[in-house]
Amino acid sequence: MNSLLELEGKAALVAGGGQGMGRAAAILLARAGCRVAVLDVVVERAETVAAELAQLGAESHAIAADVTESQGARDAVSGAVKAFGRLDRLVNIVGMASWGALLELDEATWDADHRLNLKQHFLVGRAAAAQMIEQGEGGSIAMVASVSGLFGAPRHGAYGAAKAGLMALTKTMAEEWYPHGIRVNSVAPGSVRTPRIMAQQASGEAPSESDPDAARWVEMDDIAGALLFLSSGLAKSVTGQTLVVDSGKTALFPFSMS
Repeated sequence: MNSLLELEGKAALVAGGGQGMGRAAAILLARAGCRVAVLDVVVERAETVAAELAQLGAESHAIAADVTESQGARDAVSGAVKAFGRLDRLVNIVGMASWGALLELDEATWDADHRLNLKQHFLVGRAAAAQMIEQGEGGSIAMVASVSGLFGAPRHGAYGAAKAGLMALTKTMAEEWYPHGIRVNSVAPGSVRTPRIMAQQASGEAPSESDPDAARWVEMDDIAGALLFLSSGLAKSVTGQTLVVDSGKTALFPFSMS
């Protein structure tokens, strides 16, 4: 299977790899044969996941950086290159929604959501692409968008707007970097059963009715699997795309048939 994925020995950076979907993606990449640099803003989380990967027999490295800043994004990429000598794959899961109606949303929260869910993808993606171009052997970038960028996003409008922007940015990155052999894609999850969203719902910060159909919830490994596919040789002709992983939620007919 690993030969089919064509990931054996590839150097991967997982931004946001210290927990949740990022941890799940890091584990799958390691199992596929990648050397994995785990990036998190909290060094202890990155170190914990890197240790897990080492127990699986993978070469791993922990990096701590704030990728919402230009220097942090450059440090993340240079840290992976220092560890492995190169960078072949970037998987970026970093992001989080702020909750609140638009009429109550302050500008600082709007700006913070866009830094975290859009701007940092530009910063990290650009730094990774520059490294891949310098190497001259291509590579791939896979980022996490959201179905909130495909629909209206009530009570998380800044997040939805940022994720819509990310899907547009995916296409532009793919077009500009295609001549260098770099593929760029995104995954748009539906309702994912992460510890963070479960805690936000339990506390009332996030609406508990975000998806009342329990059968439509997506597991973290489902998103990790999509990111693995987009990073692999199986997706060698896939670029500029957003893969929706939502248990068919966006396929539902929007009007009543009664």
